[in-house]
Amino acid sequence: MRRLFSFRTTTVVLLALILSAVAYGFAAANTVDASKAGEGEGAVSGYAITNIHYTLDVSGDPGTITNVTFTTDVAVPAGGTVYVVAEDVPFTTQVASDSCTGLGTTSLSCNFSTTLTVPFIENLRVVAAQ
Repeated sequence: MRRLFSFRTTTVVLLALILSAVAYGFAAANTVDASKAGEGEGAVSGYAITNIHYTLDVSGDPGTITNVTFTTDVAVPAGGTVYVVAEDVPFTTQVASDSCTGLGTTSLSCNFSTTLTVPFIENLRVVAAQ
């Protein structure tokens, strides 16, 4: 009579069963915190910008701008972000604000660290997000 399984085969099968039982027990012991997932949609509306005023550099070159103030129709939240870009069209130069104050209100003020020449400013772009 022949043996169907040798001692070596039986040992390998038993080790595989033991390892799979240990792995299953380890996986069953893991805990995962409850979490949420979902999908939704909402309208994104822009801010209406009014009362734009430029501050001239009267202590240096009065033909340059150092600051711009403006009003938004709705307050930009205190944790929001405001980014202002003035475009000097003939030279295709864009100068971005380096700091804005007034978050949490509708009156904002943004400073420019780079010189903006008054006669050449063509566009002012305000990007605000909450």
